[in-house]
Amino acid sequence: MLRVEMEIGMLTGSISVKEAPDFWNSKMKDYLGITPDTASSGILQDMHWSVGLMGYFATYTIGNLISVQIWETFRAAEPGADDQCRSGDFSKLRSWLKREIHEHGRRYTPQQLVQRVTGADINPSPYLDYLERKYRDIYGLS
Repeated sequence: MLRVEMEIGMLTGSISVKEAPDFWNSKMKDYLGITPDTASSGILQDMHWSVGLMGYFATYTIGNLISVQIWETFRAAEPGADDQCRSGDFSKLRSWLKREIHEHGRRYTPQQLVQRVTGADINPSPYLDYLERKYRDIYGLS
């Protein structure tokens, strides 16, 4: 979230490269209550920025959004999906993914493919629900 926020800011000019480390530390303090000791354990902990690559984090976020939406669609079609995966049996998932997604290659845009597979546009709600369940369970939140 912070990397996407910062990349947007740097690309629009609201955050300069010179300001970036202090902005990072300030947001880490605001969001998580911690301040990294060094740039290598903070803003430069990932190789993308240190080698000048921009735009990757937003694509990862979009991939996460889409993956949960697709997973939920598969689970609705295959009620035993969770047990199959727990036991290491990915054959039905693999077949479903091949049929619904992989065999189409680049025939569809991502939005068209998600619409075709899930019946809805790319939607952050399934991902946000997943994160809420995950962190509620991990931290014992109500």
